[in-house]
Amino acid sequence: MNERIGIAHIYSSKNNTIIHITDITGAETIVKVSGGMMTKNDREKGNPFPAMIAAKRAAEEAKNKGITKLNVKVRAPGGHKAKNPEKGAQPAIRALVRSGLRLGDIEDVTPLPHDSTRKKGGRRGRRL
Repeated sequence: MNERIGIAHIYSSKNNTIIHITDITGAETIVKVSGGMMTKNDREKGNPFPAMIAAKRAAEEAKNKGITKLNVKVRAPGGHKAKNPEKGAQPAIRALVRSGLRLGDIEDVTPLPHDSTRKKGGRRGRRL
């Protein structure tokens, strides 16, 4: 059986969830959908439901272009910001599975600082 493998890059922050499916090299974009494209309310962009609908749409377009199997790379903002993916990542992965695509590896690729640069906000922090 001839299967085409793709990579699903899922970036999940507090404000949005982005599902970006590429070919196996990661160089060519097949589809890119975000939670913000699925809802008209800005406050709902990072929620699970728009992320699930976005992943469903991304999976349909990927299947139309011949992708049968996905390796998933989940990313959080990282650096000084949140190190754990927010609430949109898990529903997005679930929606990819339910749409009929087979999943290979699920990997966390959040950038972690080894010794970081200065946090933004200045010496005394952010003042309101």
